[in-house]
Amino acid sequence: MNNSLCPFSLLASVLLGVTTLCSPALAQKWDLATAAAPYKGTQIKAVFLDRPGYVAAQKLIPEFEKTTGIKVTWETMPYENCREKQVLDFTGQTGQYDVSLVDGVWIGEYASNNWLVPIEKFTSNPKLADPSLNMKGFFPVVLDSLGTWNGKVCGLPFDCYSGVLYYNKEMLAKAGFSEPPKTWKDILEKYGPALSKDGKYAFALQSRRGETQSCDSFMRVIWLFGGSLLDPSTFKLNLLSAGSQAGIKFRQDLMKYMPPDVVEWDHDEAVQAFAQGRVAMITEWSAFYSTLANKATSTVVDQLGVAVEPAGGDGKPHPALGGFSLAVNAQSDEKKQAAAWLFIQWITSEAKAKDYINAGGVPARIAAYQDDALKKKYTFFGPAVESWEKYGNPVFRPRFPEWPAVSEVIAQAGCEIMLGKFTPEQGAKTINQQVEPLLKDYVNGKKPKLQ
Repeated sequence: MNNSLCPFSLLASVLLGVTTLCSPALAQKWDLATAAAPYKGTQIKAVFLDRPGYVAAQKLIPEFEKTTGIKVTWETMPYENCREKQVLDFTGQTGQYDVSLVDGVWIGEYASNNWLVPIEKFTSNPKLADPSLNMKGFFPVVLDSLGTWNGKVCGLPFDCYSGVLYYNKEMLAKAGFSEPPKTWKDILEKYGPALSKDGKYAFALQSRRGETQSCDSFMRVIWLFGGSLLDPSTFKLNLLSAGSQAGIKFRQDLMKYMPPDVVEWDHDEAVQAFAQGRVAMITEWSAFYSTLANKATSTVVDQLGVAVEPAGGDGKPHPALGGFSLAVNAQSDEKKQAAAWLFIQWITSEAKAKDYINAGGVPARIAAYQDDALKKKYTFFGPAVESWEKYGNPVFRPRFPEWPAVSEVIAQAGCEIMLGKFTPEQGAKTINQQVEPLLKDYVNGKKPKLQ
């Protein structure tokens, strides 16, 4: 609704000393086509990955283009190159990408450098702001983690991830299990020995050097027994604590029930191993459900089970939290910024969330996950929602600007630990030695302790 005051309301404000909004009947109704009219013919470019959520968006984009006259193009790139290409675009001021793709761990770097336009610029403009945007309709932990930095929302959640446990019902049943493991200890002590035989393995933890190692492997295990990367009150590293060391050691113990080359596995290798029935369980992102539930890409569709990630030593699950937001590049010109905002607002809206899910994407809109028909169709809904609502940790990985450099150190040392070149203690000391200089300004108070 247009919130400008009508003449009668203005008069009432003067006479009564209050501010009254026009009734909906008198207000001019907002619609996308009208909002986009000044930008018809504008071409914008987005950063996409070769993952299901982006293929889903591509299926929906023609509808947006037909309604608005705005042309949406995109460049699909590997995750490993995504941050580097965008940072070069930002720092070189080349303006290649109008719609920025922001991993949850890049938000601090991008926002603190003023590379993104805070959404307030657009939500405060009644010509561009859809009254049904409903920011409270996003899962709070997802909006906080993926799109918010230092109290300002800079991006809207788009390709949203919760770690879940995928398991092969048939493989577990043949090994004598009627349900998935409740705890990580159960995987190590019960499920691992029973399921690892005849060239097949109980579990796979994707651990390739890079963000996969630092996030999806290393950070996943240090939380399990009361550990953490750092103390949030001091920013001093915590990897030598009993809890963190227990988690890293646990991963080493679990390796005997994982494929021997798992240190070389990225998400694709882990998902494909499960899809081919070579691995009984994986803890992977909810975004890969569409791959595993599709008979064209998976042989285990009829045996696919999904659960919340197993509980750690404190009796609670600590599922991974990740994903991306879409944000407007601050270096784009005003017309492209407005056109990019209209696209971002539309593709992440409640109105399009169901279509996005049916096309293979995972949005962060609460309402879509309350739809009974969708809940019956997509069995990952329950575990993902429970993880976001009960266990979501917005700093599962820290999001400060130094994280990319920290991630590289963890990725190197983490792989060395898994390969037996470092003990868990040696690996932690190596990480500490290289990361402490990166966090010095936080520890001494020169920088605010924001994650």
